[in-house]
Amino acid sequence: MHTPTESSDVNSADGHDLRHHGDVEVRGANLTDLAVNVRTDTPPAWLRERIAASLSTLAAYPDGDRARAAVARRHGLPTERVLLTAGAAEAFVLIARALPARRPVVVHPQFTEPEAALRAAGHEVERVLLRADDGFRLDPAAVPEEADLVVVGNPTNPTSVLHPAAALEKLARPGRTLVVDEAFMDAVPGETEALGGRTDVPGLVVLRSLTKTWGLAGLRIGYVLAAPETVATLQEAQPLWPVSSPALAAAEACMGPRALAEAAAAAERIAVDRAHLIAGLMEFAEVRVADPAEGPFVLVRLERAAEVRERLRALGFAARRGDTFPGLGPQWLRLAVRDRVTTNRFLQALDQALVLVGR
Repeated sequence: MHTPTESSDVNSADGHDLRHHGDVEVRGANLTDLAVNVRTDTPPAWLRERIAASLSTLAAYPDGDRARAAVARRHGLPTERVLLTAGAAEAFVLIARALPARRPVVVHPQFTEPEAALRAAGHEVERVLLRADDGFRLDPAAVPEEADLVVVGNPTNPTSVLHPAAALEKLARPGRTLVVDEAFMDAVPGETEALGGRTDVPGLVVLRSLTKTWGLAGLRIGYVLAAPETVATLQEAQPLWPVSSPALAAAEACMGPRALAEAAAAAERIAVDRAHLIAGLMEFAEVRVADPAEGPFVLVRLERAAEVRERLRALGFAARRGDTFPGLGPQWLRLAVRDRVTTNRFLQALDQALVLVGR
């Protein structure tokens, strides 16, 4: 069952803090980070070198032509279908401010910044809440026909669900903007179900981020793939020179054959490490895993999750609370996928935390 709801507060509603993100869980603390979905040991040395080399150009204004062309080649698109942004977060703001929307709908649980940006731009936002009992799977029929802007993540943060491309295509129609957040798609082996290179889906706007796979959260670089007229509209709403020269250098580097091969190999490792994490979690009778998971993180449900999370902090691990996501409550935690050694240490800590809260 999918339940539509409405809400109008800018930053929070129904007890959900839309501006709470995983970085808050680890800020100022010396913890093993399972709260932020950025791949560990990144950026790699070769990427740091490319970024460092760009520093000699800082006296000149940024020129995004080469990076934009590199993104276009990577997705097999003309450059006029590409817009570079200061991270996917800027793209959400541009969409909220520049694209017309009388009845925007956000599919939850998902990354909360799209809704926060829409509200900040003065929109009344309607939610379609996916249910755990349905595996957080999307039924396209649950989205109101009258919705003229629909936002959905794929794979979705925090549920780790990978929606079939065919299901997402059913949401597209003339007169509707369909925003698909593919920030974690490059962590999916083969990028199955990706819509990023498609030009035949009406109203499609795909967002990508280089933050997660390449460890560039502090650099702020992402991009939009959309019809040329949509790109032009969003670009008009951008300030001049919105993406810095170091970020442009990173974008160009991450589109090359070496980078794509490395990202593909990382996606395969993540899948193996995720399976190891899920197998360990399923050993605990108290823990329910939202499965199948396809992203670089898993969503788990357990009673007294807030107490368990605090115990984990005392034991040196940060987990992402789930109650800030619409459609979830205080019984949920999101865990980033890490290497086997880190996961085994975490599972031992989780066992201790469960004992300490009385199982």
